[in-house]
Amino acid sequence: MSDKTWLFTSESVSEGHPDKVCDRISDAVLDAYLAADPEARVACETLATTDHVTIAGEVRGPESVLRDVEEITRNAIRDIGYEQPGFNWETAEVICRLHAQSADIAMGVDEGEKGEEGAGDQGIMFGYACNETDELMPAPIQFAHRILRHMAEDRKSGRQPAFGPDAKSQVTLKYRNGKPVGVDTVVVSTQHTEGVTQDEVRQMVEPYIKGAFPDDWTLPAERLIVNPTGQFIIGGPDGDAGLTGRKIIVDTYGGAAPHGGGAFSGKDPTKVDRSAAYVSRYLAKNVVAAGLADKCQIQLAYAIGVPEPVALYVNTLGTGRVDEEKLARTLREMVRLTPRGIREHLGLLKPIYTRTAAYGHFGREATEDGGFSWERTDLADELARSFGMSQAAE
Repeated sequence: MSDKTWLFTSESVSEGHPDKVCDRISDAVLDAYLAADPEARVACETLATTDHVTIAGEVRGPESVLRDVEEITRNAIRDIGYEQPGFNWETAEVICRLHAQSADIAMGVDEGEKGEEGAGDQGIMFGYACNETDELMPAPIQFAHRILRHMAEDRKSGRQPAFGPDAKSQVTLKYRNGKPVGVDTVVVSTQHTEGVTQDEVRQMVEPYIKGAFPDDWTLPAERLIVNPTGQFIIGGPDGDAGLTGRKIIVDTYGGAAPHGGGAFSGKDPTKVDRSAAYVSRYLAKNVVAAGLADKCQIQLAYAIGVPEPVALYVNTLGTGRVDEEKLARTLREMVRLTPRGIREHLGLLKPIYTRTAAYGHFGREATEDGGFSWERTDLADELARSFGMSQAAE
């Protein structure tokens, strides 16, 4: 029987993409509230266009943070690198329309008699992991992020000053029998300074493509497409308006797994759109790290004001080595999946969210200060033992 082959594509966008500028501002506001009060409630949305930013939403926390929102916004824009005509951290108009949290929502979410809180909204959340990469992520999205992240690092360090903040990448990989075996096509569009030719932009981009993939993967020159529409000088919110939460597939698994629909940025961890998506990834990653499956997809579902999830579904997509129903029961015993239980287990009441706003919320390295705690694999050994395996897969 012949090998089954196919192509799969994922895209990423840089921190200077208009939507990612908005995600960054929303998460910076969230971090400011959590730094001032870990129990703050935040649902912050941002819109950005030519020399203008509007921040709106609902909050419950120290009033002093509200006075700092304009400074927080300008600092975020400056750190991204926007100091250009049409969008400049110093001159952009910043309008803040944050207001107090709805009493009706607060009533359903606040702590009840049993010390639990209801979910901040109804909804479904998905988590996913697979053994295609060391990070247990789908390979196309990891490579797409890697290209842009390294380009941004060199832009901001001064090694490649001709790059602008706004950029997109798209990676198409070849798969054989479920495993990535090579690269088929790469598309990169990057903002650049005036006076740089398209040939020069291509030459600047090529090393980042070569460095992103395994050494034995080759890409024919005609399959690398750089700035296909021509020059890209006007970028960021001056070129296209941005909104918080419009890049949910970039934020997650690049289309390799379902998404529940809720965005992450600007939301405190009582909102299960964020916290339950994080714990779903955490559980799925530990299942794969334990060697119980090559792929694992987890769905959680919640009702507003109800602490416990109304459903937990585990699907190992035909790669599992254990009973999925028993696996679901075991996971619920290991981690309390109420909003409070998730926050406590993953340590989510910390100002750790600004760093998630670009290059993916998953497939990152957990840090000592609690950042990306959902990427830990500290359940893997216990999971392996629960199913009669001596230790997690290496």
